[in-house]
Amino acid sequence: MRHSYFDDLAVPFEVDRLIEIRTSAMKRMPGLTIMSGIDKELRTVSMKVDRLGLEGDEHDLTFHGGLDKAILGYCSSHYPSWQESYPDRVDKFVPGGFGENFVTAHMNERNVCIGDVISVGPEVVLQVSLPRQPCFKLNHRFSLKNFAPETYKTSRTGWYYRVLREGTVSAGDELKLVERKWPEWTVERVQEYLHRVTDNDEMNEKLAEVEALGNEARGQFKKRVAKAQRRKQQKKEEPWETYKVVSWKMETPRTISLVIEAAAKPQFDGFPSAAHAKLRLANGLVRTYSVVSSSGKGTESVRRLEFGIALDENSRGGSRYLHESLNVGDSIEVGSVVSDVNGPVNAASHHVLIAGGIGITAFLELMKLYDSINWSFQLHYAVRSSDDIPFREQLESYGDRVIIYDKSKDQRMDINNVMKTMPWNSFLYVCGPNRMMEAAKAAAEDAAISPQEIHFEAFSADTTGDPFEVQVVNRNDKVVKVGEEESLLEVLQREFGDIPSSCEVGNCGTCKVTVKSGEVLHRGSALMPGEKESSMLTCVSRGVGRIAIEV
Repeated sequence: MRHSYFDDLAVPFEVDRLIEIRTSAMKRMPGLTIMSGIDKELRTVSMKVDRLGLEGDEHDLTFHGGLDKAILGYCSSHYPSWQESYPDRVDKFVPGGFGENFVTAHMNERNVCIGDVISVGPEVVLQVSLPRQPCFKLNHRFSLKNFAPETYKTSRTGWYYRVLREGTVSAGDELKLVERKWPEWTVERVQEYLHRVTDNDEMNEKLAEVEALGNEARGQFKKRVAKAQRRKQQKKEEPWETYKVVSWKMETPRTISLVIEAAAKPQFDGFPSAAHAKLRLANGLVRTYSVVSSSGKGTESVRRLEFGIALDENSRGGSRYLHESLNVGDSIEVGSVVSDVNGPVNAASHHVLIAGGIGITAFLELMKLYDSINWSFQLHYAVRSSDDIPFREQLESYGDRVIIYDKSKDQRMDINNVMKTMPWNSFLYVCGPNRMMEAAKAAAEDAAISPQEIHFEAFSADTTGDPFEVQVVNRNDKVVKVGEEESLLEVLQREFGDIPSSCEVGNCGTCKVTVKSGEVLHRGSALMPGEKESSMLTCVSRGVGRIAIEV
């Protein structure tokens, strides 16, 4: 029986040949404003290799280059398969297409292991350090939307080397396996748990201990291990921690900037981007607010959280307390600090943010992150007036990447036009009052934007409605009643006490339960369309008459 293409790739490697060497200076990518070193040119002379890679090879040091990413290798045997999958891109899927430095014939993700020590010619010694983690630049390289994830789904990404011994290399040099200390961790198997099966706690723990694995990937596994440990702790009890108010000031006539601090734990791994924090106030209320900025990662002695909080005209006591009763030196308890945005959306070339009013607080730290890593973004921000712009200095620092619509000057944001004219391969974020959120959802549907290309971040939600009954089938079929002015989440937490929640406005999905029977009025944005047949968000959605659920 003839072996398949992937079977052939699994043939063990001991010796290979360096077919091509490629390097490049930084160049502007077509259709983008960013610079990249992905367009590698063929070199036909001997090349010097030092600790940072090939002489003359330039990198965007935000994500590439450095000791763990000195040289990128790629298997030329992948290219015919890519050409079969994308016949109208045959001219693009050729050696050098993935921005590799070393082109080889047999070494690939299925027979190369993390930590492999490999000699190249008579002088140079390398060590396999990392799987390549592709980003949006590959989408533009091949003019294929969402192509980058296809490379790690099929483990055809390439891999990085660190340099153990410097010297000179030439095309035609022999690559020879010198030492293999981690035979169980092929590049392909690392990608299995890095990208495809991310919730295997046992494998995350094992990979966090692989010393030869570069910090980009090893750090991700360490964070997952720490997160799993926190989850176990949170199941036992809500991890409330006392913070002190260190700064309170008016940002606008309606909005305050609130900064709180607590002693940092050793090697604290920081807060996620675009996070929100659950606060328990001295008046007994528990409220969730977006984090404007945070610090305290690593060995810093304090953890700091900053919030921008507008005085809600219909405040039930949360924002009014923070505006009128809170003073510097007062204590606030902080529970979970989590994000509904699963980190930077790597596959997107451009990021479009739509915000209204205090909804800007959900995106301020995300914009700061994107600015720091040279990612392309555009903010469309609707305000009541020019006097009602919190954190103005930060917004002004982004120049023409921020467009402000001043209602007092009769300026209106055309959400439909924003969505229909977004650059190719964009990801969209929306946060604002309910009216804006509903308009954005309708515009996204009209523009045929898929749920995978948009994130809605509500900061308030209507949880009221007609009363209904709920049978909890895995809690002895107990039946609970949900009143007009309370949510199912509130009732479940009161009755059972161990029901997890986070944002409590339908963004995150933490409070999702399984629906066994009955009709549900869905609210919130955390569920994909296909999930609504069998799940509901207990913080905002409501049943009709009587439903049965499993928690």
